[in-house]
Amino acid sequence: MPAIGVGDITLHYEESGRGAPVLLLPGSAASGRTWALHQVPALVEAGYRTIALDHRGAGRSGPAAPGLTVAGLVSDAVAVLERVAGGPCRLVGTSMGAYVAQELLLARPELISQAVLMASRARPDTLSRALAAADRVMAGAGITLPPEYDAVNRALLNLSPRTLEDPQSAQDWLDILEMSPTDWAGPAQRAHLDVVVDTDRRAAYRGIRVPVLVLSFADDLVAPEARGRELADAIPQARYVRIPDAGHYGYLEQPAAVNDAILGFFAGA
Repeated sequence: MPAIGVGDITLHYEESGRGAPVLLLPGSAASGRTWALHQVPALVEAGYRTIALDHRGAGRSGPAAPGLTVAGLVSDAVAVLERVAGGPCRLVGTSMGAYVAQELLLARPELISQAVLMASRARPDTLSRALAAADRVMAGAGITLPPEYDAVNRALLNLSPRTLEDPQSAQDWLDILEMSPTDWAGPAQRAHLDVVVDTDRRAAYRGIRVPVLVLSFADDLVAPEARGRELADAIPQARYVRIPDAGHYGYLEQPAAVNDAILGFFAGA
């Protein structure tokens, strides 16, 4: 797995395909390999070169020091764009990866030609603040939930009712989630706890001049559709697409619809 040094840590990434580069930014505590099942094959088949980054503190990248911020992850992404992508690049981010992408669009717009922001928001709300606070309590207490309970909890929070209504689909997801339980005391979970949208950034995002596609998932409890619409409304050149029958993990639940939206946007459709 290729890597670059940034300061005193190593950032790992997976590169696939040839053509115009697309940087893929995953969500909190997730590896860049989350893109490998659906988005990477579709982008490579369409003629793009994908660069799937492991954020510091996650995957194979080096550990993150306490106090990690969105700005710190933006700096990491800039290093990858300048040293790996080699020029203006398309960008796709989901959840925390989208938060990083949004700030990158403000900080270094010359590095980005188009951006897709999935499962994101421009401001916090009551539930997002409560969820972030609860995550910090769990991490601080060092509690380890039974994998079976953790899997059910994550399924209810992140998946669409449509997915969970199908017995086989629900069981498949529960099996997957149970095999990768949340490590509340682990370095990745702790490192990314504070990388959240904790202030209203709508006014700032009016300064984004890069073409943007905002994708919201209709059944997303973590980043509700209304927050996605607000984000799109705040960005002057943003388009908005709603993906039905999808929760926070919508890019995994409805990959065909998500990939069609991404590729259509990149192609100018």
